[in-house]
Amino acid sequence: MTATISRAGCADIADLRQLYYAVYGPHYPTALGTDPAEMTRLIGDPHTLWLVARCATTGVLVGSAAIHSEPGSRIGRLEGLAVHPDHRAGGLAGALTEALCAQMLDQGRLDSVYATVRTVIAGPQRVVSRNGFRPMGILPNAVDLNSRESLALYARYSQGVLDRRIPVPEVPAPLAPLLRNVERSLGVSYADTRATAPVPAPPRPAAARLEMIEAPAFVRRRFRERFPDSAQWFYPLHTPNVLLMPDDGGFEVYAYLNRTGRYCALVAAHPEPAAAAAWLEPLTQTLTRAGAGYVEALVPLDHHRAISAFLHQGFIPSALYPAMRPEGDGFHDYVVMSRTAEQIDFRGVVVDAPLQPYLDSYVSAWASTYLPTLEVAP
Repeated sequence: MTATISRAGCADIADLRQLYYAVYGPHYPTALGTDPAEMTRLIGDPHTLWLVARCATTGVLVGSAAIHSEPGSRIGRLEGLAVHPDHRAGGLAGALTEALCAQMLDQGRLDSVYATVRTVIAGPQRVVSRNGFRPMGILPNAVDLNSRESLALYARYSQGVLDRRIPVPEVPAPLAPLLRNVERSLGVSYADTRATAPVPAPPRPAAARLEMIEAPAFVRRRFRERFPDSAQWFYPLHTPNVLLMPDDGGFEVYAYLNRTGRYCALVAAHPEPAAAAAWLEPLTQTLTRAGAGYVEALVPLDHHRAISAFLHQGFIPSALYPAMRPEGDGFHDYVVMSRTAEQIDFRGVVVDAPLQPYLDSYVSAWASTYLPTLEVAP
């Protein structure tokens, strides 16, 4: 099918909502395809490029995709990639993806773009792979659509970015298999990075009540006051909507909780992540009770102590994002630490060959974390 690709406009919103319903049904977990007010904002956002594809003969809207960034950020997120079921297998998804990347990456507006790709079929993985994205990990149970689904993390870079990574001297040993996978996938090297034992777990806090504040406007205002510099965030492109703190106010943890998709991203901690390190277990339990079946955090790869704290609380190193954040002339690597409170069922997961090593290493890491070591008595 011949299609024309152009920028989305506010007049397209009704057709876009019908498209996302046709593709995902009533369970699409993001406002990009469901909330007219948010869609209007994104269409007019100078840091978002939203493209649509229309049938050249009928003018019917049959495809959509966007890359979203933020002021001051050099990283973007490919999202909302959808092609109407009646018009698949015609290359529309790839054409939309390439058109977006040509404008946002090839023209130097961004350093990298990432995508979280569904794994119920191999098609989405192949679309992004054909357009220069490379796998960097798997996120089990990451989102609730029709049922719990695992996602794959992919990224594509502007030329020369990966060559400017800042070396990481050591990482906790459980991350070693993930580093080897990324070496093969992206052609980068961690040969000079030592795998060492995790540091001891911080002492558990005395019994105290943990409060969760759900007041999105208040949380956003307070977050911007606490973190005027985005370099202190764990997770870019996620605006927090909940705040967690103990009774004594000793720390504040900001998180983005998506009740529709039933997942949560830990965005930042004040005054510093170490202040909340001993509270990861009660924090995770609180978020689980609030409906998050999956919790994740992005942690700088060179923060050995912080990564160790997550490991001690059952978080698994699920994905690696090399050269994610710029600093001076170089780029820092980040690791995705994730934990799911629900049973993982990989029987419905379909992974293309480049993604298979990440699934294998995750299963091994999960088993070593949660399955007991059996000892045979002599």
